[in-house]
Amino acid sequence: MTTKKKTARAPKARAEKAPAAPMEAPVYSMDGATVSTIRLPAEVFGAPWRSDLVHQVATGMQANRRQNRAHTKDRSEVSGGGKKPWKQKGTGQARHGSTRSPIWRHGGVTFGPRAERDYGEKLGRKMRAGALASVLSRKAKDGELILVDKLSFETPKTAAARATLAALGKSAHADALTAKKKNAALVALPSYDANAVKSFRNLGAVMTEETRNLNVVDVLAHKYLILVDPTASFTALAGRVKK
Repeated sequence: MTTKKKTARAPKARAEKAPAAPMEAPVYSMDGATVSTIRLPAEVFGAPWRSDLVHQVATGMQANRRQNRAHTKDRSEVSGGGKKPWKQKGTGQARHGSTRSPIWRHGGVTFGPRAERDYGEKLGRKMRAGALASVLSRKAKDGELILVDKLSFETPKTAAARATLAALGKSAHADALTAKKKNAALVALPSYDANAVKSFRNLGAVMTEETRNLNVVDVLAHKYLILVDPTASFTALAGRVKK
């Protein structure tokens, strides 16, 4: 009986994915004019979409923000009940030891909500960084990222802020900047600017925040992300998403 020798097959070479072309985005001025183009860093805007990770981090952050205010008093916390309602025997009624019992009116509550409950969840640094990079990359891919070279308001002026949004919306083809009545845009400033913050404060659809404080929940809650001073913003975001 002859046995055939098995010939080892060479493993198939894995097809390597072609490197993604560098993404570039226009940089606008306050009046909507295109002043330059800039390359989006891959470490910030080149991450894959991770819906599971983004959901876990977003719900975890919302749980950490949750304040437990509901609190009911049990029988040891309600007032009264120091004296036995009636004697143990001889009255023909059921025996009771205190009016603070849950079966009495104005007595304690059984199994009610307590303020001691903690809804917080532990979120690792790598989880937060990965989710933020995924969300920022999705914003850039969907065309919901708007770059502005600078915002300069001599005095707080809501009309000037509204005009800036209208100009940016027209140039970036983002009609929702002015049409959406709620959560239209998140304006990320490289540093705190009182005039800019006060100018956008009266616009209910816009929220301002420093770039270094961006998080998954706030970015997801708004349609567009407006990054001011892209060079400084990219540096700050690179430090945030670095694992």
